[in-house]
Parts: sequence; C-alpha cells; structure tokens
Amino acid sequence: MSRHVRSPIPVQSARALVALLLTLLAGTAALRARAQQAEATLRFLRDGRELATRALPDLLAGGSAREISVEDPYYGAVKRFRALPLAAVLARGFGADASSERFARAEILLRARDGYTRTTSGAQLLTEGAFLAFADAEHPTGGFFPIDRRQVDPAPFYLVWQGAGRSDTNLWPWPYQLAEIEIVDFAAKFPHVPPPGAAAGSAAQRGFAIFRASCIACHAMNGEGGKVGPELNVPRSIVEYRDAAQLKQFIRDPRSFRYSSMPSHLQLTDADLDALVAYFTHMRAHKHDPGAGVGH
Repeated sequence: MSRHVRSPIPVQSARALVALLLTLLAGTAALRARAQQAEATLRFLRDGRELATRALPDLLAGGSAREISVEDPYYGAVKRFRALPLAAVLARGFGADASSERFARAEILLRARDGYTRTTSGAQLLTEGAFLAFADAEHPTGGFFPIDRRQVDPAPFYLVWQGAGRSDTNLWPWPYQLAEIEIVDFAAKFPHVPPPGAAAGSAAQRGFAIFRASCIACHAMNGEGGKVGPELNVPRSIVEYRDAAQLKQFIRDPRSFRYSSMPSHLQLTDADLDALVAYFTHMRAHKHDPGAGVGH
C-alpha cells in the first residue's frame, strides 16, 4: 500500500498565519481596551451624597487630554501617560465649587476600587502638576500595564503627579483604580477615629494626626477607614497582641518582617512612632465594633 505524506506548510505561509493571528489578537485587545475605557466612570460625592458620575468620554469632551511624563513611584521608572489635568476633572464633577476657597479648605477622600481610601486636602488636589491618567501612552492597546507588587490593573483611573519631590507617596497621593472623589467632614465621616478625651497637643492627638495622614488610607480604626490593610482596634487592638518595640519597627520598615504591599514609613521619627503607639493605646479603651454580633 502506498503511503501519502502530507506536505509541510511552507515557512512563509506559516509566518503569514502567525502574523495574521497576532494582528487579530492585537485588534481584539485594542477593542477590549477601548470598551473598558468607554465604561470607565468616576463618581463625585459630598458627605455620602452623589453629585455626579462622569464617564471617560464625558471627561475627554473638554479637550484637555494630553500626554505627560512622570517619575512614577509604583512602576519605579519614568512613565508616559495619557491624562487629564485634575483641576479640569474636578470642575466636571463638582462644578464651580471645585475652584472655590471652600473646596481648597475641604477634606477630600480618594477612594479606589479595592477599598484603599486616601485622605487629602482640596488645596493639594488643586496644586499644578496633578493629572488623572486614563491610559499608559506606551501600552500597545491603550490600557495600563500591571502595577505595584500585586500586579493589578490601575484602571479605570490613576492619579499621578509632575514636579520635583512629588513621587513621595507619603506626601502626595497616588491612588490607582481610582473610582470616587468625595468631599467630607472628617469628624462626621469617621466619628470613632479621633481619640475621645485626649488633650490638645497630647501624644495621642499627635498620633491621631499621623494616623490620619499616613495610615487611614489602608487601615480602619473602629471599623472606619481603609479596607486594604487590617483593622487596628477591634475586636482586639494592635497593641494588645504586638509589643511597642516590634510594632514601631514594623511600621517603619514592614518589608524587614515580610514581603507585603504595606509601604515603609522611613520618614517617621522615633517621636512620631511613639505618638502612634500612644494613639493606639488610647483607642484601646474606646472601642466601637460595628461588626460585633454580625453572623452570630
């Protein structure tokens, strides 16, 4: 019996087929990225009440989009993004209030999809050099490359900063996956976070100020605050199962203990860390557990 041997596909044809498949895949990825961008929205709130929700096409309608370069602390490199000036974005969401003195004095929450909640001031957000990135300028399909140790997608929006010294995430907010911007009264939004009865100028009050500036973005106190890191007071206070020396060392340099997404706080002095521990110790006697009894 004769045997029929199938002729191999010519090399040029195989290359052409691979090229076609890659083109189709790239086209599909680009379409997916454009669809995701079209669906990207940013909510604007005041004290829990929604004022507006703006989709990316709406934000782009102002015609202020541009390509920018920044020293990015999470990518660890100079990055080019397609972005909008943050002042223009705030005006689209908050209207004329976004340029008022009242807004400049206001407390602002920047809330990400993963629960990260960074507090800042209206004045800082109005600083020249603030941009809302909606795509990586170097991404082949118009999206973002994965970011940070967790390698997550920064979409829908990423707040970035131009200017010397602004890559310091302890001083300047760089939230990615940004989904909401809210004007708040801090005491009304987080009533169980300030230290009850602590005298002005006391160590507990100084520690509270540091917690408010550097910790509440990721951590909750009495169930109020960020959701990325662990709760620090209920059902047990952090000082009830960590000794002060170890706690201070961990806050300053968490990666010396374990690899995690918690940033180092090398800028905090020994006095700052003592004040933080004083705040945690004070709050141990003022627990408010919104989860108590849930599921029991």
